[in-house]
Amino acid sequence: MNKKIINVAIVGVTGYGGLELLRLLHNHPTVHVVSIHNTSNDSEDISVSYPHLQSMYKITPTPFDPLHIMQSTDLVFFATSSGVSKDLVQLFIEANFPVIDLSGDFRLNAPDYEIWYKKTPASQSLLDQANYSLADFYQNDSHYIANPGCYATATLLALAPLAQQQLLDQENIVIDAKSGLSGAGKSLNLSSHFINVNENFSMYKPNHHQHIPEITQQLKHWQATIDHIQFTTSLLPINRGIFVSAYVKLTKQLSADTLQKIFEDTYKNKPFVRVMPKDQLPDIKQVVGTNFADIGLTYNPNTKYLTIVSVIDNMIKGAAGQAIQNMNHLFNLDETTGLQLIAQYA
Repeated sequence: MNKKIINVAIVGVTGYGGLELLRLLHNHPTVHVVSIHNTSNDSEDISVSYPHLQSMYKITPTPFDPLHIMQSTDLVFFATSSGVSKDLVQLFIEANFPVIDLSGDFRLNAPDYEIWYKKTPASQSLLDQANYSLADFYQNDSHYIANPGCYATATLLALAPLAQQQLLDQENIVIDAKSGLSGAGKSLNLSSHFINVNENFSMYKPNHHQHIPEITQQLKHWQATIDHIQFTTSLLPINRGIFVSAYVKLTKQLSADTLQKIFEDTYKNKPFVRVMPKDQLPDIKQVVGTNFADIGLTYNPNTKYLTIVSVIDNMIKGAAGQAIQNMNHLFNLDETTGLQLIAQYA
């Protein structure tokens, strides 16, 4: 294994994703966080604003300076809100400097981004130099990695074994996805007030969530016949975790044992995807605090529907952990490096 220290910068460090990157990278054996950057002026040591980092980091956010970042680091993470990185990364792309972008700015082509994110996209010439990288199926030919979204990660891992075998019935792909509140980011709005979230359950953005085209785009890459899915999102009264229930029909009739084997074979050499025993379905608690995606399935021979449940920690596997997994791939490290985490079960 390459033991060279990887010097990194983080842009957008005070959001949930940036703080999670700081937490996880602290225990990565080959990474040194050289600099952190905010898009707003903030000259206090990070541990002043976030006391949980005391004695862990002594580092102060500095103004964003792409030339300085490229001179002093080997990689930059963008943990910014969507709409920010697209305006900041041109110099990195032109220099072929390694970037891992946790935002949605480089996941879609320009027209789709404008429709789904309601923002002006980056130029198509810049978008063409980015690579969408679901880390467990890592195939990268670019220094600019667009890290998948949290809902997209859980959903694509649930459907990949079937799409890759051309088994999904285009007209019967129904996804019911639920997330903890941290998936909404730190900006406060009416739906994220404690009084509205606590002891409540609500659906949001039905048929309009920005991860829909991202999911469809990747499914179509695996199975060209797929061009739409039925996808809904709901808010759970918990801090973190995603629970995806997928209900699908297949293009041919297969036994429950055969379907189980397809999933087990797909993921047998993928250390962060755990397939449950037949007819056992996972719950969120078994993955919170980890980079695992746990998947279970059960088949109804009467309705011909296959139910697939996929659970992840949205802040780790759905964001910072997957970004580090992608970094490990990019620098030819074992993909589990720094990510061997046990669930926070209690």
